[in-house]
Formats: sequence, structure tokens, C-alpha cells
Amino acid sequence: MNFVETGIPQAYVVELEPVVDSRGFFARVWCSGELAAHGLTASLSQSSVSFNERAGTLRGMHFQIAPHREAKLVRCIRGAIFDVVLDLRPDSPAYLEWRAVTLDAERRNGLFVPEGCAHGFQTLADDTEVLYFISHPYVPGASSGVRYDDPAFAIEWPDADARVISERDRTWPDFTPVRS
Repeated sequence: MNFVETGIPQAYVVELEPVVDSRGFFARVWCSGELAAHGLTASLSQSSVSFNERAGTLRGMHFQIAPHREAKLVRCIRGAIFDVVLDLRPDSPAYLEWRAVTLDAERRNGLFVPEGCAHGFQTLADDTEVLYFISHPYVPGASSGVRYDDPAFAIEWPDADARVISERDRTWPDFTPVRS
């Protein structure tokens, strides 16, 4: 696995390092040892998949509150997504900054989202499937989010004439930054 810095502490683009032979290739997509060597949460508690029928589907920006904060390694296994990590850690030098990367099935790349960061994506193709490796189980009462178009973040999403988004994600209240 190859870890490429994003500019947000502990958020990495994770590239596969395939071992190729006449059958195709084999590559690790989760390795506790390599994650830990980069100072990242290396436990795996849950894996989930998101199927998205239409291009322009937007999910996010989601996170879980303490003590149920979660780290995620997100991979697009069919189609393509514009994937966003948003730093909501008040003590981080990148507080309120976001980074985006295109994840797609051809590149087989992933995005590691650290605890304390929000995550969301917009599909770039129909019939897109996203696979999550998650460090903490989903706890409905700890589930939270911020609005994808909140001016506090100014995330530059791809244009979407027919954006598909849930009522919940569309109506999160305006974010109030923590002052230090």
C-alpha cells in the first residue's frame, strides 16, 4: 500500500501496490501494520457498501461523535466518485479545511478518513458502488453531519444538474466553528 498525503493530517490517498502475474494481480486493501506505521487507526470493526443508482448522488458530510468516532478507508469498487474529507478537529492545523480526490474502479485507489473528520462523496457515474472499511461500529445515536453546501467550508462539488441528496443531508443546520 502506498500512502499519499492530502494536506489534512492523517488523511491519505491509499494506492494499491499490486503483485502481478499471468492471472491478474493481488493487492492488500487494508493492512493494520501499514496503517499503524503511518500513525493511523488500524482496527477494523465493520465493512459497509453503498450502491448509488444515479450519477450526481451526494452522500455526506457524515461523522460519528465521541466516544464513537470512526476512521474509514473508502474505496470505489464500481464507477467513480468525487470523495471529500473535511477536518472538524479544532486542534488540527487543517481545521475546517477539506480535500477531495476522485476514487474510481479503474485506479482502485482509496481515501483514509481519520477520526474527527467528516466524509462525503458525489457519484460521477451511474451504478456506482462504494466500499467502506470502518474502525468503529455504526451507532445511530452518535451519527451526525454537516451540510454539504455550508458556506463555512465552501466545498467545491462537481456540477450536478440532477443532484440526488437525502432530506437529512440537505438540511443540516449551519456549522458553528469551535473557538480556541
